[in-house]
Order: sequence, then structure tokens, then C-alpha cells
Amino acid sequence: MSTHSQDQEIDLGQIFIKIKDFSNNILDTFFDLILFFKRNIIVIIVLLILGFGLGYFLDKKNKSYEHNIIVTPNFGSADYLYAKIDLLNAKKKENDTLFFKSIGIKQTNKLNFIEIQPIIDVYKFIDNKKENFELIKLMAEDGDLQKIIENDITSKNYPFHKITLKTKELTNKEFSIQPILKFLNDSDYFIAIQKQSQLNIQAKMTANDSTIAQINALLNDFSKNTASQKNDKLVYYNENNQLNEIIKTKENLVLEQGINKINLINSDKIIKDISVTINKKHTSGINGKLKFILPILFLITFLGLTVFKIFYKTQSAKRL
Repeated sequence: MSTHSQDQEIDLGQIFIKIKDFSNNILDTFFDLILFFKRNIIVIIVLLILGFGLGYFLDKKNKSYEHNIIVTPNFGSADYLYAKIDLLNAKKKENDTLFFKSIGIKQTNKLNFIEIQPIIDVYKFIDNKKENFELIKLMAEDGDLQKIIENDITSKNYPFHKITLKTKELTNKEFSIQPILKFLNDSDYFIAIQKQSQLNIQAKMTANDSTIAQINALLNDFSKNTASQKNDKLVYYNENNQLNEIIKTKENLVLEQGINKINLINSDKIIKDISVTINKKHTSGINGKLKFILPILFLITFLGLTVFKIFYKTQSAKRL
């Protein structure tokens, strides 16, 4: 029993010794690091200043600005819109300056890239569209709803989409935005669809105005004859039900007229620009951060080379 206790004491003593050695090693390493910085303080300061200066220069030189256009494709032109943006990207990769000059963009070297993505809004997608709601409901039964609302087929049917441009310098609408919007709206087919759609809306509005006028006339006649109809309760009840239907029909027509007026405003372009924001400084990734990244990178490189040098000398000494 006493032998077992002594073995335990020996084991605990060895553990404490190892812990003490480990702590001493950490303290020694930390102190060595302090001595290293002390011996190389001038080199470290020079590297930090050099890294900051070079990073500051590169940040000034390699600026990037972001420009966003919120658009809505009319007349079922979503696929057409995405195909046009793909074409612009392809021409940019080919550096086809003649193509960009032909659509009004002269300084293509200042244009970095163009992309488009849907603004995901399920509520707008199903708003007053029962068939869209049923479609989402049906598709959700067979898969992940999140994936469904973000897939390419569904996303192209959202009402709003964001076009993003990035340039190396500040720009203005005349230089970049307007030429691209003009290019997107250049389609003989959709121009014809647009004209006919506007005629259809105007015809529908005229018909609705005529129906609303007829309903107003019926309501005026009914108000004049109300007193005499009250004498026959059954007739009054029947005609009152009919009056409710007429009033409901008028309310629906007035609501539809409001929607038609908005649709007429929005249909003035194939790809309707809703809002435009330009010259937002692009700071994602390493953009604008090189003045902080390079000093740290230089310092890490110096430390790495020093550690490698020590390692090389140690290993070489072992082989002598």
C-alpha cells in the first residue's frame, strides 16, 4: 500500500516538474521574442514604415468604385435582361473596345466588371399573384424552400434586380449608366411588345372609365328611387343585394384603374430603372486596406525568414 502511495507521489512530482518546465519554456520563448524585437527594432520600424507607405500608395492608385442600378424587367424580359448582361461581361473579357464604343462607353479600360443579381423578395413575388403562391407552395413540398426561392428559375421572376458596375475611377451617369440602360432597352421585339402593351392598358382604362360612369349613373338612379322601393321590403332586399354587388364591382374597377396607371408609368421602358447610385467607394476584400495589410505582411515575412535561418543553423550544427 505504501509502495503504491510512493509511486503516486513520484508521478505527481514528475507532472509538476513537466508543468514547471513547460511554463519556463514559454517564459523563455516570450523573453527571446522581446530580445529579438529589441535587437531588430530598427529593421522592424523600417519594414512597418515601408509597408505602410507602399500600401498607402497602392490604395491611392488602385481605387475601385461601385455603381448600382435597381431595375425591373417589363413584358417578360427577365431572360433577355440577363442575356444582355452576360453579353456585356463577355465583351469585357474579350476587351472588345469597338463594341463598347458602339454603345456609348468610350473608356472601357476604366470599367472592371458588370454583374446582375435578383433582389429576393418572396412577398413581392406572390403579391396579388395566386399562381405564384401556389407554385412556391408546390415546389416547397418537394425540396428546401430556401434553395427554391434562390434558384435561377425562381430568381429571374422577382420584380426587382440589381445591376452592379465597378470602375477604377469616379464616373457619371452619362459615361456609364445611360449607355448601358440604352443598350438594355434596344430590342425591336420588346419595343413592339411595349407599344402594344401600352395600347392595351389604355384601352382597358378607357373601358373601365366607361363602366365606372355607368355604375355611377345606376347609383344615382337608385338613390332617387330609394323612397318608393322601401314600400316593398322584398324588392328592396333584392335590389339592395344587387347594389352591394355593383358597389363592390366599382371598388374593384377603381383599384384596377390605379394599378393600370402605375403599370402605364412603369411600362415606358423595357428595362425600367427604379433607382441609380453611383461612385460608392468599394472597400470589400483588400480594397483600401493595403496600408494596413502590407506592414503586417512584411513583418511576418521577416519573422518567418529569421525563424528559418535559426532552424537552418541548428540543423546544420547537428550534422557537423
